[in-house]
Amino acid sequence: MVNRRALPFVLSNLLISANAFAEGTEAPLAPEVDDTMLQPVKGPARVVASWKDAVSLLKARSTDLRSSYLDIVRAEARTRTALAGALPSLNGSATLTHQMITNSVPVELPIPNTATGAIQLVQPLFAPRAWYAIGTAEHNEDASKLSAGDIKRRSLLGVANALVGVVTSERVSELNRVGLRNSLERFELTKRRAGLGGASGLDVVRAAQDVASAKSTLIDGDESLRQSREALGLALGIPEQVGVPPNLSIDGIEKEALAICRVNGSLESRSDLAAAQEQITVAKRGINDARYAFSPIITAQSTAATTTIDTTPSPRTTWNIQGVLSVPLWDGGARYGNLRDATARHEQAALQFEALRRSAQIEVTQAERNQTVATDKRRVAALARDLSAENDRLTRASYQEGRGTSLELVIAAAQLRQTEINLALADFQLVRARVLALLSRATCDY
Repeated sequence: MVNRRALPFVLSNLLISANAFAEGTEAPLAPEVDDTMLQPVKGPARVVASWKDAVSLLKARSTDLRSSYLDIVRAEARTRTALAGALPSLNGSATLTHQMITNSVPVELPIPNTATGAIQLVQPLFAPRAWYAIGTAEHNEDASKLSAGDIKRRSLLGVANALVGVVTSERVSELNRVGLRNSLERFELTKRRAGLGGASGLDVVRAAQDVASAKSTLIDGDESLRQSREALGLALGIPEQVGVPPNLSIDGIEKEALAICRVNGSLESRSDLAAAQEQITVAKRGINDARYAFSPIITAQSTAATTTIDTTPSPRTTWNIQGVLSVPLWDGGARYGNLRDATARHEQAALQFEALRRSAQIEVTQAERNQTVATDKRRVAALARDLSAENDRLTRASYQEGRGTSLELVIAAAQLRQTEINLALADFQLVRARVLALLSRATCDY
């Protein structure tokens, strides 16, 4: 016995089939729909073909990496400056003098025009502070290199997250269009049923509301895609949208990252912690440097000078060698102030290292735990998607038989769209968690 509520729909299907049979064609499974929003988002002008291409662009265009390299150059320059304090210095001077007021006696005095020149060589013989500064500068150089290594690690993590984000946004955008197409098809079917008396005006309105909701979701998803592409461009040092090819696998990013990064055996070996540890050494050497300011300095000096002035009976050209002992006696207390400042800096460096070590330990713990959490969330999201798909299928079948309502149909379709998006986001979170767990203990050289 046919359900009375399903009778109009059955009659409409028979009518459609009869018309199709009369025309000699098969009945369409779904109505043809067309909407400008079904067109995919325009692709960006630049596309990153592979992970290696992304790393190459990162190395060539990243301002953070370039700035870290310049920090190393500056540290090397300071090392050379410190070395200069222990090496000989050679200075030359020349003086031309014209006297405006003279007095004429048997000779004109003072001599109206004179020229003098001198060359002085200075060699430190005992300069403990200058010698010690060389070692301090070398430790600063090591700290700059370690800091650059941490910037490499963080920049690589940013690129990996941006790549996965674009792939995920592309998938969500695709799912949104599938959802919109399904909504448009349901809307057309509902209008057709309403024309045959099998659906009410309320059913048509609900179907139209579902289309509007699908379009709203699509607009948000497309903007999220564009922003993800822009985020990838910024991560690569390109101020525009950057896309990825459709065949790029996010699962391979973890393996590619492992190829250029190595996992450290201990947390303290991570670049940022090693750099902070090196800063403690530099700060401690700052205390000794302040103490060396109290020590005397011995230098050897040699000066060669000549003049046009008649120095009879002395020669016009002279050359001397001197040994100079400089003993700091009193400078108003500046050295004591520098010593106290250096001591405080050392304590601050130790505290900063401890704070960084604690946060890094929590970061590693959370990164490792997030792998399990992301795996569980992905499994639950897949189950929810499957259940929503089955619920949507059963709801559509029930509605076609006249036992369901248009409201149930719309709710089931919306839930299916959302669970599809949640599953795509869960895939993103899982890959991101794996990459973060890898790089949280890694040192990257590229």
